[in-house]
Amino acid sequence: MQYFLAVIGGGPAGYTAAEKALKAGKQVVIFEQESLGGTCLNVGCIPTKTLLYSAKQYYNALHADKYGVTAEGVQFDYAKMAQRKQKVVRKLVAGIKQRLKSDLCTVVNAAAKVVSRTDEQVIIEANGEQYEAKNLLICTGSTNFVPPIPGVKDNPAVWDSTDALAATVLPQSMIIVGGGVIGMEFATLYHELGVPVTVVEAMPQILPNLDPDIVKMLRDKYEKSGIRILTDTKVMALDGGKVTAQTADGGELTLEAEHVLISVGRRSNLAGLEAMTDLAVNRGITVDENMRTNLKNVYAAGDVTGKIMLAHVASRQAEVAVANMLGETNQTIDYNAIPSVVYTNPEIASVGRMEKDLAEGTYEVRSLPMAFSGRFVAENEGETGLCKMLIDNGKHVLGVHMLGNPCSEFVAAASFAVRMGYTVEQMEQVVFPHPTVSEILKEIL
Repeated sequence: MQYFLAVIGGGPAGYTAAEKALKAGKQVVIFEQESLGGTCLNVGCIPTKTLLYSAKQYYNALHADKYGVTAEGVQFDYAKMAQRKQKVVRKLVAGIKQRLKSDLCTVVNAAAKVVSRTDEQVIIEANGEQYEAKNLLICTGSTNFVPPIPGVKDNPAVWDSTDALAATVLPQSMIIVGGGVIGMEFATLYHELGVPVTVVEAMPQILPNLDPDIVKMLRDKYEKSGIRILTDTKVMALDGGKVTAQTADGGELTLEAEHVLISVGRRSNLAGLEAMTDLAVNRGITVDENMRTNLKNVYAAGDVTGKIMLAHVASRQAEVAVANMLGETNQTIDYNAIPSVVYTNPEIASVGRMEKDLAEGTYEVRSLPMAFSGRFVAENEGETGLCKMLIDNGKHVLGVHMLGNPCSEFVAAASFAVRMGYTVEQMEQVVFPHPTVSEILKEIL
């Protein structure tokens, strides 16, 4: 039998693609060597956020007196937090299995490799069997990047994010190498549970891809609360939990902790694709606006494309890919309108353009503290937050960058405005419910 679609990888891109093809009545085979849900669900987004929520509950209980609530003897059980994390993951994996339960869908729980390809079919091998498909969608995701730092390899003190999530006992102290999204979220988790944390970032700014004003506010708050943050600092070597680093002025610094978490990014996973020697690759599989590769019937979606490594990007890329296989040529993805969130405390959320991307004199900046929202003041004692909007000379909303809880829950409204090219006048006509923190998007106008 020839399937309409073969999907390698069962993460957000993979299962979204399979579900869309199934709804169109197409035969699908999906290969996943681990658990459905991929990195995001099993060892990424979901387990991290589950642990962060538990940590936030503990942190809020410790500081409940700000809201007139007294809580004595507050404690936490990290092993139980880890158990709950696994329960959440199992429940969501079961949900994906249910969504793919169809006579039209074959799920193969094994590593897959492409054997051959023509413009008419792709042959894939898994578990000693071969499967034929008209179209192939590669959703093999990404893997943790291990930098070539002396002392990292085979070092029991070194963790990656997967190791950190698997732990059922908190480290006594932690050095985090890499101040990106993953690094700062783990810094938040450990700090709120009382673990001494040092973050070492080679770039001049933590979260280097985000708005500098927003990041500075978060850094100031975190350093004041006790997190040590070292920027412009490059790790040179490790010896167990001892880290030797070099500062921007050439000075040497020695740090030590029970564990060192390496979180310096991820790289596209191209395993199993070796037979396609003519597949174009450049920091990931090269795709066009339809998610098609340079090979007629081969598409790619998700982290493996090396574009924006976010689960919701992967899902949308998969929708676009399958739509184009089905002849729905009006489906596209606007990378300029992709919202991103950092689940620190407070949260950061942003979408659209940044000031560094814009020419001087072509835009204006409007900023307001989040405290202009009554709901924010009621629920965030002692916090000010920030909402920053970039508007071009034609009064179109170009970008929105925010710091403050719960901006992750309404950044989609800003994303909609950027995606649809809303002007300030059009935004002013949108009615926001009161009292909500989302009203800041109208207050700032």
